[in-house]
Amino acid sequence: MRIVFFATPDIALESFEYFIKSSDYEVLALVTQKAKAQNRGKKIVERNITKMAKENNIAVFEPDKISKENDMIEKLKEMKPDFFITFAFGQILSQEVIDIPKYATINLHASLLPLYRGANPIAQSIIDGCEYTGITTMKTVLELDAGDICLQDKIQITSNMNVIELMIEISKRSPKLLDDTLKGIENGTLKSIPQKHQDATFTKKIKKEEKVIDWSMDAKALHNKIRGMYQINTNHTTFQNKIVKVLKTETIEAQNGKNGEIIDVLKDGIVVKCSKDALKLVTIKPEGKGEMNASAWANGARISIGDMFI
Repeated sequence: MRIVFFATPDIALESFEYFIKSSDYEVLALVTQKAKAQNRGKKIVERNITKMAKENNIAVFEPDKISKENDMIEKLKEMKPDFFITFAFGQILSQEVIDIPKYATINLHASLLPLYRGANPIAQSIIDGCEYTGITTMKTVLELDAGDICLQDKIQITSNMNVIELMIEISKRSPKLLDDTLKGIENGTLKSIPQKHQDATFTKKIKKEEKVIDWSMDAKALHNKIRGMYQINTNHTTFQNKIVKVLKTETIEAQNGKNGEIIDVLKDGIVVKCSKDALKLVTIKPEGKGEMNASAWANGARISIGDMFI
């Protein structure tokens, strides 16, 4: 089968590599977002998926807005693909583009649709304290994540799993689901099912102000928020006018204390009171320093019981 792969971030790398290596497919091209300037030096760093395509002599297209680039659309038509695969591509396709492949444009979405449509399904499922999420392949339509469902794979979210760990699990499972979907459609054994649109829920991109820790939240909700935003949108608090990023936590039962008050300093962390119970900070990143165990920071900063996070 002849396919064109639409993807941008590293979560799609394993799937892209799978289709490159499989003798059942011919990858005609990669369509991806243009690389952006990174870090303080503002240097343009080529994306890993773009590097992989070039290393395998696969054509790379980097449209500003593919629905408006007629020359690129014509090139895609000339390739006569059987399928388009989209996986966290980052642009909305026009109907003209969706209709190009012989069989279908298939999108892999990182949730069990119709739940968690939109831009942020992986983090939001953790923030909401879900015990399960999953991945879904669907036939792409113009409405956001609303196409007929092809296949789904359920994934357990353990109580301390963070967003990076969940992304890795999604990345590992995606190649098989995509492979089974394309082969099922091509040989006629897979019949897609319309979504129950009345059950749909939606996600949005995380805003800058959401990264600030609110100690008036209960400990479990705050623990979920911190692991759901780990590294990508790291939560932070303030101690003595300096930022402290919080990377890993655990919940502890507690009754006494004010919101944000340090109620215990342990060998493996700092215990901070929340509106309900307390949060043990295990791993942190103080302003101007590297990632470290919270107890090591407490010793160096001379943290005492009764000190407050703002």
